[in-house]
Amino acid sequence: MSRRELVVLGTASMVPTRTRNHNGYVLFFDDAAILFDPGEGTQRQMTLAGVSATDLTRIAITHLHGDHSLGLAGVAQRLSGDQVRHTVPVSFPASGEPWVRHLLDASAYDHHERVALQPVSFAPQGRDAGGPAPVVTLPRVDGERGAGLGAPVLSARPLDHRIDAVGYRLDEPDGVSLDPAALAAAGVPPGPQVGRLLRDGVLVLDDGRTVHRDAVSVPRRGQSVAFVMDTRLCDAVGELADGVDLLVIESTFLHRDAELAARWAHLTCRQAAIVASRAGVRHLVLTHFSQRYRVPDELPAAFEHEAREVYDGGLTVAADLDRVPLPPRHRS
Repeated sequence: MSRRELVVLGTASMVPTRTRNHNGYVLFFDDAAILFDPGEGTQRQMTLAGVSATDLTRIAITHLHGDHSLGLAGVAQRLSGDQVRHTVPVSFPASGEPWVRHLLDASAYDHHERVALQPVSFAPQGRDAGGPAPVVTLPRVDGERGAGLGAPVLSARPLDHRIDAVGYRLDEPDGVSLDPAALAAAGVPPGPQVGRLLRDGVLVLDDGRTVHRDAVSVPRRGQSVAFVMDTRLCDAVGELADGVDLLVIESTFLHRDAELAARWAHLTCRQAAIVASRAGVRHLVLTHFSQRYRVPDELPAAFEHEAREVYDGGLTVAADLDRVPLPPRHRS
């Protein structure tokens, strides 16, 4: 059975608290397991959450501030120590490559890890160019696990933070699902022949009749997830969020502190929820909270209240070690 869920490793912004670790998120999507923004302490949080280094198929870093990247050193050494055999691509804004290399070689270890650096850069775009934000699709690499036909595609867009930052979006290609009633009417018995029909598109039954996949299937819309961390509001935020099943987005400040959010190039809870509402997001995950807010009367309560003023879809005000399943597929 396929696994599609977000495992939250940490939810604090710049400073960890007694109850919240630095950032860290693992998105399980069938054979893929993408670690987003491994902040300090990620290796320990993975252990607490039951996530193994061998699970990881990719690491995706939005920017090179420490609360989003300091844990890379420990995770790389864990990949080495656990002798992970598949290649793990590591994506990040291209200008952050010196820091990424330093983190991967931050201390003495045997370097059995297999990582492939994927710096993300965008063609220059003038201020008045207009149109959508540029998009980079991250290529598969040799030895990457879970990169077969029909695998989801990871892309990146530039965000607007105090240093270069990117947001990520994972999109599953549209496909088809076989209709059990139509299969039965066509005489296709349960079992291996169903898998062959789905894979090959045509099946010859024992009695000589030919069944075509198109005749016994219905369209299946692919699922999608967006990951938006530190940024001001910009066009790319809405483009990343557009119609996704799950949006994981920073919510550093309550809106009463919008001036602080603007000063430090962050989003407020209200801004994040408005983005989700306008983009038609099915489930919103708020995270990356400032340590200034009191627990439990402000966090999570005040954040949930503020988001609900403008957004009525599925909502999680994330806590460390939460597990958030992707919503069930839309019915075609």
